[in-house]
Amino acid sequence: MKKILISLILFFYVGIYFLYAQNKVIDQTVAVVGSNMIMLSDIENQYAQYVLQGYNKGDSSFKCVLLEELMFQKLLLNQAEIDSVTVTDSQIETDLDRRIKYFSKQMGGDAELEKYYNKTILEIKTEFRSIIKDQLLQQTMESKITENVKVTPSEVKMFYNNMPKDSIPIVSSVVEVGQIVKMPKVNEAEKNKAKEKLNEIRERILKGEDFATLAALYSEDEGTSSKGGELGLTSRGELDPDFEAAAFKLKEGEISPIVLSQFGYHIIKLIERRGEMINVRHILIKTKVATEDLLKAKLSLDTIYELIKADTITFEKAAAKYSNDPSKANGGLLVNTETGTSTFKPDQLDESVFFVIDKMKVGEISHPVPMKTEDGKQAYRLLYLKSRTDPHRANMKADYDYIQTAALKQKQNKVIEQWIKKKAALTYIHISDEYKDCKFNYQWFN
Repeated sequence: MKKILISLILFFYVGIYFLYAQNKVIDQTVAVVGSNMIMLSDIENQYAQYVLQGYNKGDSSFKCVLLEELMFQKLLLNQAEIDSVTVTDSQIETDLDRRIKYFSKQMGGDAELEKYYNKTILEIKTEFRSIIKDQLLQQTMESKITENVKVTPSEVKMFYNNMPKDSIPIVSSVVEVGQIVKMPKVNEAEKNKAKEKLNEIRERILKGEDFATLAALYSEDEGTSSKGGELGLTSRGELDPDFEAAAFKLKEGEISPIVLSQFGYHIIKLIERRGEMINVRHILIKTKVATEDLLKAKLSLDTIYELIKADTITFEKAAAKYSNDPSKANGGLLVNTETGTSTFKPDQLDESVFFVIDKMKVGEISHPVPMKTEDGKQAYRLLYLKSRTDPHRANMKADYDYIQTAALKQKQNKVIEQWIKKKAALTYIHISDEYKDCKFNYQWFN
């Protein structure tokens, strides 16, 4: 079966740019599809990732595979323009935030990502916004091509039966994990303590001390404190709503009163305004959870643990009734953001979850364990191992959805193959001499 690395395009492709965009190559145009160019740097950046994954450095033929994948992307982009396919700003920002969050986690936090890239998060987002837009257009166009492709149960069975026995894939171990979270509220004394500290800093600035220096000394925003609290140019809709509302009201050089956002308390200084964009500095003081309030959350979970163990209430009902996390609507089940399902491979789990559930049996519930939310707040949770599968060869009984997806992908690839053949014949395509001898999977030239 002819196939191409179609699954490579979207999420991971931007990751390569995030982590390798600093590599410099002498750039040149390698191919043109319609009005879209493919540069040598596009191929080299992807090839660097290929090598990082442990593949043979000498296997330069893989560059032909990467070139064909890029040609497919550019053909999708060209057709999206012809068909007036669009994506919204909201779609772009949501996807950009998701990817930033993913790569920030891989690098050890926003501060490490900014340090590696030598740019603020907002500058990184600005640089990659157009790439994300193109990829979403490509994704939308590809979905339009394959939207009517379906597979019947008999086609799934035939697909499975036609697979050589030694080619049936091994399905990795996966787990389903639930949680019940108790997030203690910050008490008034702790809120007042944060505001008092920030007020003292604000008074020092109003008396003449440098905002940037005090931000470097006292701000608890790890991503900006080393830059004197500077965020970089931002547009409306990119910041916390309360923070943004206060920032856009300021005049250049003006210092805001204390502003409460989801992250804590801020004071803000407007550096400059460019039309509907602003650049500000800020100093963040986070609110802390009192030790006694954290202990109360743990004791509350101890009680819930005992109720579940005594079969007085099910885990799912307890999650719905007592959990402070949005997962309560899903019976407490964690959702894998990479797949949109409730199943995780072990390496997809946060380490703090993996090391707890790794020692548990299916159906067991942990005692309360400490956690930190995505915005750094302290809490406690119970973890529940709902299911765990062992690695095994895929079979129709246990892995029908997995096999169905593979059968559907095969059928979609055949439709895409015909689409490429048809559209390539109507589109200007040029490849540089260096890649003329590539053996492509699809018919790009008549």
